[in-house]
Amino acid sequence: MEYLNNYLIKAVEAYPYDLEEAVESLNYALSYEPNNPVALGLFGRIYADVYEDYETSIQYFESALAENINLTSVYSHYTLVLIHNEDYKKALKFIEFAMTVKSSDKGILLARKVLIFECLRNYKKAMKIIKVAEKNTYNNDFMSYLDEFKKRIKQKMPKQNKKRKKLKCVK
Repeated sequence: MEYLNNYLIKAVEAYPYDLEEAVESLNYALSYEPNNPVALGLFGRIYADVYEDYETSIQYFESALAENINLTSVYSHYTLVLIHNEDYKKALKFIEFAMTVKSSDKGILLARKVLIFECLRNYKKAMKIIKVAEKNTYNNDFMSYLDEFKKRIKQKMPKQNKKRKKLKCVK
């Protein structure tokens, strides 16, 4: 199966700066190869990022993954759309699968998992996963991103009562 054609290359190059060109090129690409997973994945991104139509975006991502389950470039976008759509269980299940796929970006997938637990207000679990994500991060920019995650989650964590702490120490 030929994933790249001239129209798909034009679409990838145009997105997100020239949306009209990207969509036109994607339509041409899909007319030549209706089940092209890269084109379907890019349409999924457009529906999520531009239109915020998460249901349609999920359909495009799932079609792309049905064609090529190892298309790891779709994983982080798909999980983020599931999170925005509040499909947390589905996102967690997919992340568990994606973590087993060679060449998937484990750091990003774990960051998505942190985001899920932050949304669920399970801050302790989120902080534990950040530590694992840090071990699977291999660039400074992403490490800074995780540090910002940590700061935000720590701010959301309930503050412990100081009097309660002192009582525990006395006993």
